[in-house]
Amino acid sequence: MQRERIVPISIEEEMRGSYLDYSMSVIVSRALPDVRDGLKPVHRRVLFGMHELGLQAGKPHKKSARVVGEVLGKFHPHGDTAVYDSLVRLVQEFSMRYPLIDGQGNFGSVDGDSPAAMRYTEVRMKSIAGEMLKDLEKGTVDYSLNFDDSLEEPTVLPSAIPNLLVNGSSGIAVGMATNIPPQNLREVVDGMIALIANPDLEVVDLMKYVIAPDFPTAGIIYGYEGVRSAYLTGRGKVVIRARAIVEVTQKNGRESIVVTELPYQVNKVRLIEKIVELVHDKKLEGIADIRDESDRDGMRLVIELKRDAVAKVVLNNLYKHTPMQDTFGVIMLALVDGVPRILNLKEMMVYYIKHRNEIVLRRTQFDLNAAEKRAHILEGLKICLDNLDEVITTIRESPDASTAQERLMVRFALSELQSKAILEMRLQRLTGMERKKIDQEYTEVLALIEELRFILGSPEKQMEIIREELLKVREVYGDARRTEIVPQEGDFSIEDMIAQEDVVITITHEGFIKRFPVSGYRRQARGGKGVAGAQAKHDDFVEHMFIASTHNHILFFTNRGRCHWLKVYEIPEAGRAARGRALANIMELQPGEKIRAYINIRNFDEPGFIVMATTNGIVKKTSLEDFSHPRKNGIAAITIEEHDELLDARLTDGEHQIILAKSSGFVVRFPEAEIRSMGRTAMGVKGITLDDGEKCISMVTTKRFDTALLAVTDNGFGKRSRVEDYRLTRRGARGVITLKAHEKIGALVGLLDVNDDDDLIIITTNGIVNRQHVSDIRLTGRNTSGVRLVRLMAGDMISALARVPKSDEDGEADFPIEEPDGQIDLFE
Repeated sequence: MQRERIVPISIEEEMRGSYLDYSMSVIVSRALPDVRDGLKPVHRRVLFGMHELGLQAGKPHKKSARVVGEVLGKFHPHGDTAVYDSLVRLVQEFSMRYPLIDGQGNFGSVDGDSPAAMRYTEVRMKSIAGEMLKDLEKGTVDYSLNFDDSLEEPTVLPSAIPNLLVNGSSGIAVGMATNIPPQNLREVVDGMIALIANPDLEVVDLMKYVIAPDFPTAGIIYGYEGVRSAYLTGRGKVVIRARAIVEVTQKNGRESIVVTELPYQVNKVRLIEKIVELVHDKKLEGIADIRDESDRDGMRLVIELKRDAVAKVVLNNLYKHTPMQDTFGVIMLALVDGVPRILNLKEMMVYYIKHRNEIVLRRTQFDLNAAEKRAHILEGLKICLDNLDEVITTIRESPDASTAQERLMVRFALSELQSKAILEMRLQRLTGMERKKIDQEYTEVLALIEELRFILGSPEKQMEIIREELLKVREVYGDARRTEIVPQEGDFSIEDMIAQEDVVITITHEGFIKRFPVSGYRRQARGGKGVAGAQAKHDDFVEHMFIASTHNHILFFTNRGRCHWLKVYEIPEAGRAARGRALANIMELQPGEKIRAYINIRNFDEPGFIVMATTNGIVKKTSLEDFSHPRKNGIAAITIEEHDELLDARLTDGEHQIILAKSSGFVVRFPEAEIRSMGRTAMGVKGITLDDGEKCISMVTTKRFDTALLAVTDNGFGKRSRVEDYRLTRRGARGVITLKAHEKIGALVGLLDVNDDDDLIIITTNGIVNRQHVSDIRLTGRNTSGVRLVRLMAGDMISALARVPKSDEDGEADFPIEEPDGQIDLFE
């Protein structure tokens, strides 16, 4: 027997070579995501395997074990635990900002509970995962052979969702690791659209759109320098805090710290164990008890304090010594052309846009090939129909199909594809009606071919398509930011990172506030029913609606005559139909205190006055500068008598005219100069004389005497009269009649000064919003009843009005960027 040949090698060289091969395999094929679709190979294979199984959104769920088996057997030659763990993460709402898989069963929890075994759980893809696989069948991506060369799998997904940015990724490779935080989809799309419009934008410009990471578990980002560093360099440390509020227990009067949101990837059970351990070791004092009251409605971790404990001190110690404050180390590492690279925010966006451009090109080429093939077949069918008798004779005289095909190709100069289509054509296609359909289809296909060729030859059109597809994704899947950003003391200014834009702000009767993008309300004709705006809940309805820039300050004046100060970007963003967040959770309102007026301020250095009016007809004027430093719990704006409330507050320059209206329909007009400037704590002077049962319901401040006054009643009637029809009187007069009030039209609820090119927005107690041209409401005399402005459902009444100047012409709401007096007229 021949002896085996043994070749001696250097173990050092063998170890170096083998470990290098292993390292590259882990880096490229396991641990790092691709910059284009944001997926690691195992996640891509899970989604592709589910796609092959037909587990699209809306289809029945299938056992997770079925999916794991599909992925293991066809694409991923590793352990079943690795595949199932990867699948589970794509389901978890506390791990993924936008989960890609819809699961049934136990898939774990924020408490660290393990998911159920794969034989018990069931899955299917979410619709957003369908966007990741969209156009896969159109040759948009390259395929490679699987591990045994028996099947093909995509090397990347088309990914109409910027998945790497919106869902993030984490993984440990060999000698490197990645940890990319999730971002808000709306912000990412807005940033990409801005980058498409101007490719020269720098990272700091994009950060005005993509403000900061947006974690699925919400929480609070404390300080901005880490975010700034991460976006600029690809590395940074983001500090995240739990959201906690201090509550007072009614039964014993003790304070409790209530935690409702935790930092990303913090285990709630381990957090509780850590707090208990610190209390037992006397390292954390002031805590009497801790209990978990979380349920299906959300997280609620209650930390009850001792009577002598200071809540703020205890909370700061919790942040310092427990995972209630955690650090997310950002390493934005991803594969670019198979090579790991650390990327900044702009680079990630650029690579994704390039990927989508490639998808658009390949999809368009695929569609063009199909259209040209169809046009070629239709040309053959047309030749057949033009020579129908001869074609039939040729076919009948042929001994078999192949001979008939050859004879047709020779006789009529047809291609093999055309002749085959003629032989396969059904007899019903020979009718005159079918001939017209073929001609019509041929014309449509030629137009499609021209359009597709234009797309392939126009980079501008390609970018336009990418932009439109991103906007559609934003519209369907975008949602409000969850994670709040709080500046650390001495930190980088958050306002510098906020894009300056106009937003609509609404406040409901029960004190819920939100901001909402300016677009969304279409104009309707006078008398229309309107569209749903903010959803009313039980007896709640919108009382205030106005427009402001995100960089502005807003002074909120309450019914008790106090003033609160807030930045617009601090107001939570929500959808048009959402209620928003309770004002009591944003500013420190006293029990029974409600917002009655607001003033939109750019800065307090500009000269001006705040003119206020109460329901008892009292008016007062105070310098704007006196309101520039309000305290956290508010400051006094006017002293209010018992049984009186603040009605409204307006910004003036000292030269306006004041118009006050009574519920009975009478109005008084007098110069602002008749009100002397007073301190914040003064009570004011009489503005209008009221009779028994009357109250002051509106105040207008104006310098535009060429405008009209629009009066509206609670039953939906209104009229316009010229300002000059109301004679100038002295402060404190009873007024002149503006509208004949009676049972049909109801009591006067609001008075606005308007121009012909203004729009009027009417809000009802049921939350219905109606928008119409002011010019549609005819000018009438002062002493008339007016016309119906809006049809009201039974039990519904007018609750608020808003004047919107300089409306657009295309039928969509286009709220003004700025008002001459810094505010939109509004009455409740």
